[in-house]
Amino acid sequence: MDAAGVDRALVHPVLWDPDSNELAVEAVRKYPDRFAIMGWFYLDDPNGRDLVAQWKERPGMLGLRFYTNDRHPQSWFTDGTLDWLWPAAERAQVPVALGAAMFLPTVGKIAERHPGLKLIVDHMGVPRASKGEAAYRFQPELLALAKYPNVAVKATGQAGYAEDEYPFRSLHPHLHRCFDAFGPERMFWGTDITRMPCSWRQCVTLFTEELPWLKGRDLDLVMGEALCNRVDWSGPASRAAIGRVLSSPPAGSRFSAAVNGRSGNGVRAADGDPSRLNSAPVAVSRT
Repeated sequence: MDAAGVDRALVHPVLWDPDSNELAVEAVRKYPDRFAIMGWFYLDDPNGRDLVAQWKERPGMLGLRFYTNDRHPQSWFTDGTLDWLWPAAERAQVPVALGAAMFLPTVGKIAERHPGLKLIVDHMGVPRASKGEAAYRFQPELLALAKYPNVAVKATGQAGYAEDEYPFRSLHPHLHRCFDAFGPERMFWGTDITRMPCSWRQCVTLFTEELPWLKGRDLDLVMGEALCNRVDWSGPASRAAIGRVLSSPPAGSRFSAAVNGRSGNGVRAADGDPSRLNSAPVAVSRT
């Protein structure tokens, strides 16, 4: 993190490991100034409503993050099975991030019904295992969500979808369209460092040096301050300091990041198995 210039990481524990939340909590306890968590629970847990109501009482937990898998089929997100979750999270003021590429229109319906619920679309709405222009086939559906002020988007994993090399110029128009739609307050920089084709530092400079339209205050917000605001993450690294570093980063400087958990060889955030907690930032930087 230090070498890449990342101050803080918002950890997204993986859903396939039942102990991943606890590993993330261990990281928060060991480095309370540098980590926080968007955690998860099994959505068929009969105590789900109570878990949501008390979620922020757990160490470092700022929100929830879900994506589809064998335990959480896609149909649950579209057929009403999870209609209890959205009002519960809204009441508890718990932000919810979703790997929602395959059900983006449903996100709009949820946002409309629950205007007090903060929703975040992961990976800029790109489906899994996508590459090149085909990765952005659902971008019109994503951009349509910008009309809901409670929907934000994480630009996580973008370098991994490119077929060209750094600075991944093929991505720039897609990033620009997303920025134009959501604005700097609702578009968050991110990576997926455990499967990126470039260094973590290049994941940073892709945004800070290679996008001529992303400058000044807008850059500060996209690179972390807006994410901290969205999930109510305060900390010793003030947002003013974040902005100063991002605008003109001196050697050795750092700014904040949000990070997703993923399997594979990643940045080890706490003592324990790094395959269960790896760093893939969404800065104040996946599945």
